[in-house]
Amino acid sequence: MRSAAGWGPACVLSCEFLALGVWVGGLIVLVGAVIPAVFNTFGGQDSSGFFLTRAFEGYNRLVLVALVILITAMAYRHWRGRAVATVSRGEWILVSLMGGIAGLIILVLHPHAAALQAQAFALKDEQARKAAFEAFFRLHMPIRSLYVVNVVLGIWLLVLKTKRSFRQEGVPV
Repeated sequence: MRSAAGWGPACVLSCEFLALGVWVGGLIVLVGAVIPAVFNTFGGQDSSGFFLTRAFEGYNRLVLVALVILITAMAYRHWRGRAVATVSRGEWILVSLMGGIAGLIILVLHPHAAALQAQAFALKDEQARKAAFEAFFRLHMPIRSLYVVNVVLGIWLLVLKTKRSFRQEGVPV
């Protein structure tokens, strides 16, 4: 019979998996379903662009919540110190990298990109508008790349956690 003490680490690890699911799955849904649907439904670049900016701002807020859950749950598992709930150095490194990238996107790059986008949409002169959009897309390319890197790191973290779970169950990996 399992003790009630085993529920704490199980719940905490489940919260970590859920947070990673939101982090990784959220971006996959945005890129794979929301972006194509928006541009095929709204019809205009301005309205589609503003909608996607708001959608990514919502995703960024979810990422911040997921990061808090990940760090809190991992700190709890580390603090408990039980062998079954250990947090590997690799997990800490990946979460730190993911948090750093998310912070760079959310606090620095995204606000600047949103301002460039709003400026481009506000312009009426076609040449000025084209130049503003070029500046926006030059900044947006690294942002998209960082989102992809962050998702890959999240998937890698999921793999590390899954491998650890398999090892604890005695399944060879």
